[in-house]
Amino acid sequence: MDDMAEVYAEVDAVRRTLGERASFREPGTLRELTRRIEGTTALRRTPAAEALLADLRAYEPGKRFDATKAHINGRRDGHVFSLFDASYFPKLSLDYLAYSELPADAHLVERYASPTVPVTLTGHSAGFGSRVVVALFPENHLDGIQRPDDLVFYFIDKFVERHNRVTRRMIPAVTAPGSFPLIEGASDACVRQASSWWVRLHEYHHRQGDMPIPEFLPAKKYKPLAGLEELRVDVSAMLALLHDDALPREEARTAYEYVLAERLLRYAVEGIPRPNYDAVASQLLFGYLREHEGIRLNGDTIELSPEIPAVLAAFLEEIRRIEHLIHEEPVAEVRRHLIEFTDAYTDFDPVARDYRYLPFFADVKKKLGV
Repeated sequence: MDDMAEVYAEVDAVRRTLGERASFREPGTLRELTRRIEGTTALRRTPAAEALLADLRAYEPGKRFDATKAHINGRRDGHVFSLFDASYFPKLSLDYLAYSELPADAHLVERYASPTVPVTLTGHSAGFGSRVVVALFPENHLDGIQRPDDLVFYFIDKFVERHNRVTRRMIPAVTAPGSFPLIEGASDACVRQASSWWVRLHEYHHRQGDMPIPEFLPAKKYKPLAGLEELRVDVSAMLALLHDDALPREEARTAYEYVLAERLLRYAVEGIPRPNYDAVASQLLFGYLREHEGIRLNGDTIELSPEIPAVLAAFLEEIRRIEHLIHEEPVAEVRRHLIEFTDAYTDFDPVARDYRYLPFFADVKKKLGV
C-alpha cells in the first residue's frame, strides 16, 4: 500500500466513527476526532492534516479554519483535507483529496481572474467519490466561511463523465440536427477544456455586477434566487465566449455550445421530481428563450434560433436592471423583484411552495433513463 492509499484508508476509517452531522460542532465530537487523527500513522504526518488539527483544536463557532485554508490557498502540495458540512453534498464529512491542476488559456486567466482552480482528482477518500460532489467551495468546510481569495475547486473529470452520461445522449434526442455541431461528439479532451473554461468564467462572473457573490450570498440562498444567480453568471459566460475576440474562436465557440447544452438540457433533468436550484435555472432559461423566440418547441424537438445570443443578452440586461435597484431599494425589495422575474418563466406551485418540473423534461428523463 503506497503512502497516499494508506492516508485515504485512514481517513475513511476515522470518518466511519463520526456521528450524525448535527454533532460535528460539539466540543466532545471535535476532541474525539482530533484524538483519532492524531492516532493515525500516515495521515497525521501530512501537512494538510497538521493544518486541520490546528483548526480543530482552536475551533469555536464563527471562527475560520485559518490553517486549513492557508494550506489550501497556498497550493503547497495539491492536497485538501478538512471536515465538511454541506447539505447539498451529503456524502462529504471528513475527507481528503489530491488534485492535479489543469492548464488554462493565458488570456482567460488574466482577463477573467478569480480564485477558480479546475482540477482532476488524482486520489481521494470516500466522500469525494460521490457523483454529485463536482466542486468544493470554501463555505463547505465546517466553519462555513468564504473569503474572496479562498480557492474554489471544480473536479473537471466529473464534468466530463456527466456530460458523456447525460448531455451527450440528450443532444440528439431532444434537439434538431446540427444544433450543437462542435460539442456533439467532441473528444473528452475537448469537453475537459470547455469545462475548464466554463468554471473560470462562471466564478469570475459571480463576483461581478451590482449584487456579487460572496457579498450577497445570504440574499441569494433561496432556491429561485440561487438558480437565477447560476443562470446570470452562465449567460454572462456564454456572451463572453461569443464576443471576446482575444479567445481562440473555435475553442470559445465550442465552450459556448457546451455551456448552453449543459444549462438548457442536462440541468433540466436534475432532481426530478423535486427540482433543485440548478434545475430551476434551466427551467427559467427554457421558459425565457421560448417566450422570446430564442428556441421553438416543435413536437418533442427543441429548435434553436439564430437569435439566441441576442435573447441571452436581453435576459442579462433584465437581471442587471433589477439588481441595479440595490442602490436605491432594500435587499428584501430587490429579492422580491428577482423572485417575481423568476416565477414569470417557471412553474411555481403556491400550495406546495416549491417548483414543479416541466413535463417535457420529465418525459425526456424517463425516456432516456438519465
